[in-house]
Amino acid sequence: MPATKEHCKFCFDVLVAELQGDSINKVQPDFQDAEFPLFVTWNKITDGEDTLRGCIGTFSQLKIVEGLRKYSIISAMRDRRFNPIQKKELKKLKNCVSLLTNFEEADNHLDWEIGKHGITIYFIDDGEEYNATFLPEVAEEQEWTKRETIDHLIRKSGYDQRITKELRSSLSVTRYQSSKVELSFSEYLKMKQ
Repeated sequence: MPATKEHCKFCFDVLVAELQGDSINKVQPDFQDAEFPLFVTWNKITDGEDTLRGCIGTFSQLKIVEGLRKYSIISAMRDRRFNPIQKKELKKLKNCVSLLTNFEEADNHLDWEIGKHGITIYFIDDGEEYNATFLPEVAEEQEWTKRETIDHLIRKSGYDQRITKELRSSLSVTRYQSSKVELSFSEYLKMKQ
């Protein structure tokens, strides 16, 4: 099942209900349910540029309705990197839904394709566990090389020591793909008519 604009519309419906103080559980979807790992991303459009406002999801298989309802709010209100989204920002928002598929262990830290695969890294250093992920579009959007992407992931994991060739070679890497769709608030309003 590919991600659809109806998934994004549902995320907007949930966020609008939350911001208006209505019950998000009353919001009903216009699509069939299935189970997927998923991420919900909110971007704010300023001067034609997308700026990240929140992105949180799960690698656990969740019913799409339950997952989108939950992560629409978590990514909008509880992404620790950002202040909660406010009602006055709605008209500048864009929602992205990513349904994750095709998980497989990579042979090494470079065994993945920019723009095709998202990657998750895992490693242990001095008894401390580290992990982080980037969705498939991140490296391409940032115009990073594979090595730069890996180094950014290592930093994202919270690791603050020197990054060495040996560390990169020791990483456990899982690659995956996603079906991604976006919807701006103005497109959302047109769908509501």
